[in-house]
Amino acid sequence: QVQLVESGGGLVQPGGSLRLSCVASGFTFTNYVMNWYRQSPGKGRELVATITSTGGTNYADSVKGRFTISRDNAKYTVYLQMNSLKPEDTAVYYCNAFHWVVYWGQGTQVTVSS
Repeated sequence: QVQLVESGGGLVQPGGSLRLSCVASGFTFTNYVMNWYRQSPGKGRELVATITSTGGTNYADSVKGRFTISRDNAKYTVYLQMNSLKPEDTAVYYCNAFHWVVYWGQGTQVTVSS
């Protein structure tokens, strides 16, 4: 059965860092593009970062230079390193896997506040 399990969210002060992890199971991880999305209250889901099966990356303008997406194919895991966090980064962060089908994780809350 397919699973995407996110972890690593929490409360952090502005300027701080967090690393999110998403462990995949139940499908051939290496074939899939992996994405991180986020959703804040009252807003739509926003694509934050993408990593292809060959390691190419892309970022939303709002996080460029602050966030880094990476993947470990041996561990079936994708990461999102978030530095210089801002209050506007507060959201539920979701892991997403895309190939011929789309899978979603359950989300992990990130709150940036002093």
